[in-house]
Amino acid sequence: MSLPWPRVPSLRARLTLIATAAAALVLIPVAIIADIVLRHGIADRIWDDSLSTASRIAAEVQVGRLPDPLPTSGNGIDLIEVVTSDGRIMAASAPARELRRLSPLRPAPHTRVSRATSCSLPHGECLYVTAVKVSPEPDSAVVYAGRATPAVLGTRLPELGLLLACLLLCGGVASIAWLVAGRALRPVEAIRSELGEVAPSNPGCRVPEPPGDDEIARLARTANDALSRLERSIQQQRQFAADASHELRTPIAGIRAQLECARLHPEDTEEAVEAALRDTGRLEAIVTDLLLLARLGTAPPTVREFLDLGELLTAEIRSRPDRVPTHLQAAPGVTVKGLRPQLSRVVTNLLDNAERHAATRVHAEVGRVRDETGEHAVLSVFNDGEPIPQGDCDRIFERFYRRDTARSRTHGGTGLGLAIAREVVESHGGTIHVECEDAGVRFVVRLPLSPDPAAETAPDPAPEAAPDPASGAAYGAAVSDSASR
Repeated sequence: MSLPWPRVPSLRARLTLIATAAAALVLIPVAIIADIVLRHGIADRIWDDSLSTASRIAAEVQVGRLPDPLPTSGNGIDLIEVVTSDGRIMAASAPARELRRLSPLRPAPHTRVSRATSCSLPHGECLYVTAVKVSPEPDSAVVYAGRATPAVLGTRLPELGLLLACLLLCGGVASIAWLVAGRALRPVEAIRSELGEVAPSNPGCRVPEPPGDDEIARLARTANDALSRLERSIQQQRQFAADASHELRTPIAGIRAQLECARLHPEDTEEAVEAALRDTGRLEAIVTDLLLLARLGTAPPTVREFLDLGELLTAEIRSRPDRVPTHLQAAPGVTVKGLRPQLSRVVTNLLDNAERHAATRVHAEVGRVRDETGEHAVLSVFNDGEPIPQGDCDRIFERFYRRDTARSRTHGGTGLGLAIAREVVESHGGTIHVECEDAGVRFVVRLPLSPDPAAETAPDPAPEAAPDPASGAAYGAAVSDSASR
């Protein structure tokens, strides 16, 4: 049986541990180096003081002044002896008289100064001692000067002090890291709290966005973008359910009524079946439109392609039955990036709406326009029908909104055409609006212009086949003549 893993601490605790460990990794080597430097510094100071004292006593011996006991200079060097070449002590300081000999060390013939550490003192203490010859002769007397090992060098007090300092510093770093991490992670905790309240009944909540452009601010913006998409998805589901319950009941009730009528009156079966088929067709159209609205925005961006908006409009007009004269003017090379089925549905819906409300003609146009936000492709569809009241200009894009219910249902409208057009255009980063004129109504769609890279890198045509730069209007007029009905 495998052992359980220890509980992983919070991010705040982990950051604190990391900061404390980093501080320890820095402070421990610094403490070791400081201990070594401290010990060497104290030892060097003792050696320097003992050499200075021994040299002073040797100078006094050379001039014949040899007081007994030998005086100390107050620098801590209190053990002083003057010893002849045969080992006889000529003079000593008062503390040194209690000792037999400071050291058996004698400088080599070619040197005058030697240093040694002796641990022959009582109680096991060690001695730092410097030996200086009075004169260069081989039988010269030798001055010994030194002192017992200081307590700071003979014990572990420096190490204990440095260890305590390291612990205090590490504790301080841990406290600061804990406070700083808590303050830095406070927005994350706020984001977590807000995300914990997200529910289907409350999809509109948003996390607080801290100022700046650091990782937490970008996380908050990304979370809000995700919440916006989630809210939109929930709203689409609710809208689908509301639309289905609102609009599907009428054709279903009609089909049921027709079938019951056929059962009660067999002689009217054929008429009832025809009416049921009409309601079934309408029901199928509504379901198809509702499913399209529910699927909008779910396709990945990689499936989009470059489309010539003028060619799309031309193909749609040429494939339509001859019901209302339609005039077309399409500038060449107006390319957008999107989903062909959806943009074709926008063109179809706008033309269907224009034909239903036109009095005598429909005019469709594709062109370009440039503003402060960039260059856009523009699709406009005009009909010379009755103008729309100003109060209805925004409502006509709502689902199942009809200004003339009887007329819309007679012509097969589901009430979702303009709503689908708006949803598709907005999912492609564009806008759609209606302009009411004295002579009719114009629907205007603006989409981001996206030149086709393949068309830009294609080789130039032969000079004899190159079109006239001023032929754009002629092209539009030619298409208009061929598409007019």
